[in-house]
Amino acid sequence: MANFGELLRCMRQEASLTIEELAESSGLSVRGIGDLERGRRAVPQRSTVAALALGLGLDDAGRARLLAAARAARPAGGPSGDGRLPRGVEDFVGRRAELDRIHSLAASAGSGYCPVVAVSGPPGIGKSSLALQVTRELGGTFHAGRTVVDLRGMDQEPPGPEKLILRCLKAFGVPDRDLARSGPEGYPEIYREVLAEQPRLLVLDNAVNEAQVRPLLPGVGQSMVIITSRRMLTGLDNVHRMPLGELTQAEAETMLAGIIGGERARAEAAAVARIADLCGSLPLALRVAGNWLATRTGWSVERYAERLSAQGRRLDSLVAGDVRVAAAFDLSYRPLSPRAARLFRLLALVPGPDTAAAGAGILTGLDLFDAEDALEELVETGLLGTVHDRYRLHDLLRLFAENRLKDEETAADADTASTSLRHWLLETAVLAGRWYEPQHGAPAMPPVLADLSDRDKARQWLQAEGDNWLGALRAAAIAGEHALVIETAEAMHWFSDGWVFWGHWTEVFRTAVASARAEGDRLAEATQLNYLAWALTICDGRPDEGAESAAQALEAARAVGDLVQQGWAHNYKAWALARLGENSAAAEHNGLAADLFSRTGERQGAVSAMGGRGLALFAANRHSEAIDSFRQTLAYVEEAAETFDASFLLNAQVNTRGALSDVLTALERWDEAVEQLHLAAEAARANGNTGLEGRAFARLGRAHLGAGRIDEATAAYLAVSALGAAAEPDSLTEARTYLAQHSPTDGAGTGSEV
Repeated sequence: MANFGELLRCMRQEASLTIEELAESSGLSVRGIGDLERGRRAVPQRSTVAALALGLGLDDAGRARLLAAARAARPAGGPSGDGRLPRGVEDFVGRRAELDRIHSLAASAGSGYCPVVAVSGPPGIGKSSLALQVTRELGGTFHAGRTVVDLRGMDQEPPGPEKLILRCLKAFGVPDRDLARSGPEGYPEIYREVLAEQPRLLVLDNAVNEAQVRPLLPGVGQSMVIITSRRMLTGLDNVHRMPLGELTQAEAETMLAGIIGGERARAEAAAVARIADLCGSLPLALRVAGNWLATRTGWSVERYAERLSAQGRRLDSLVAGDVRVAAAFDLSYRPLSPRAARLFRLLALVPGPDTAAAGAGILTGLDLFDAEDALEELVETGLLGTVHDRYRLHDLLRLFAENRLKDEETAADADTASTSLRHWLLETAVLAGRWYEPQHGAPAMPPVLADLSDRDKARQWLQAEGDNWLGALRAAAIAGEHALVIETAEAMHWFSDGWVFWGHWTEVFRTAVASARAEGDRLAEATQLNYLAWALTICDGRPDEGAESAAQALEAARAVGDLVQQGWAHNYKAWALARLGENSAAAEHNGLAADLFSRTGERQGAVSAMGGRGLALFAANRHSEAIDSFRQTLAYVEEAAETFDASFLLNAQVNTRGALSDVLTALERWDEAVEQLHLAAEAARANGNTGLEGRAFARLGRAHLGAGRIDEATAAYLAVSALGAAAEPDSLTEARTYLAQHSPTDGAGTGSEV
């Protein structure tokens, strides 16, 4: 049988075609066809043979003959480049979503489209491991070969595109005589033709930047290219971006078990989980820790976990032979610009897990735009992660940044930066919190680098920076800045009502109590003890401790003769006692609080105490007294209406009428209960408060159900449902559940009065 090149030439001549004419009719290049005929090129794959057969106008027998010649000429040793693939990892874990996506993209190769995937992420995240796993899984897809080229992006002088193209061509099996004949200026054309005409998987591992890899990207063809880089390679167009994050906790534990052995891992499962957590689920750190344990069978896993738990020495402990986690980080740190490198070091001073650009600006003294540029440089190089507009250091990178801070910044400079950030966080928190205080609201002057132009933006800032200003509060207490601690906690008093389940209010107010005692300020101590009583009772569900805190507040308030804080101490004591089931005692303390508030003109406190007394009496089954207490509360609210904030007034009216209706419903005084709920719903509707309106109608539905008025109950629940998402969630769920179970017929109940 003639070889492929000879047969192709013979068939072309029999068809009376020139190379140029065959190139036009087949869609292949003139150079590629000429090289095939002369035997200078690797044998084409099936798709190329099919294109040639179509261009030659071959019948089935001729097409089969040409394909047989192509098959016969293929070397027996396997696809070009496969024998030189780097060694992968046998215990590869996770990344199934990323692998599935790459498989899907690989399926689109060969139809004139050459997919390019850019895998990016911080040092040690497992980019190269993912790429090598891909080469293993896609071995049957790219028949011409799989080639991995290390671009040596971390070298001081990484190779340029010209050297890399030549390295690829040699890996592809292009004969030296062809390379010599074309010369360096012809390499790019040969490179593109090979990738266009032969289905290859090319991995460009460890790219330094866009300029290094851009000339290596094919336009069209049958191949696929995967690039890995610590940089995001933002400047590349038409690529599928695949940023990698840490493994899940379960994946990290599985990876460790695969390295140290399943039996050993199962025997010390808790220690394995602890090591996975201490490594931040970073694959490189996990591999180093696993290899270290695998070579030291005399060590227990728990012993090594204890070694890693020493935060200041953790990076020093993550060493296995010549592999050091810190060294991998340093390769990304060294090329940074001076501005970005300094910011990276100073980010170790951020109290919480992440920061915004404003915090970076305060730390460095840079304006907002320059701070953002420095942050984005860190993101681009893989040293910083992002979630929306927040920037986050991986736990191990934070330790690395702390080490760099100690080595490269003076203690005085670090302290200056830390103090600036602490003061900015707490001063801004005070301004944001005061939006929620009736006597404050908008800041008199715009705060530095923070948009607090309305209540919602103030809330967003306080919640986004919650971990940071809490950390700053702790640091201020340690630094003896007690006045600032007290001021911050005081500013949080009203705001905390709207973020009850944050989980840190007990610490905030307990810290402020300690600062007040350090200052010898008994009034501030009483105030913060009262806030602490609220947090312990309402936020933490520890009413016994809440009652004790309120008792201490009462003692401190009596010591300075402050009647208002005495009133609040009684009020918070009542809340705690009510949750302990001591309702009659709670009602007594509510009464004492209401009396003190009335004497001092603390009208909002008086309403709170009077309403609380009614609830406690109701819970104690003292129904008549509860009704009297609620009616007295409503009368007091109406009498002092002009002194109340509109929002407070509405809440007081609606909630008190709702509570009164509950007592009346319990006594089956249905008409009186309905009357109170109509008044509550009308007030809420008039003020545009759909949440309170929905709550009133839901109560109305219950009252009508109790009275056996099904049509009226249905109408009430339809009114709640009509409010949709604007209704209170619990009331909306109650209404929809009822309506789903009772399925009113067309018009049923809609004409009834509610």
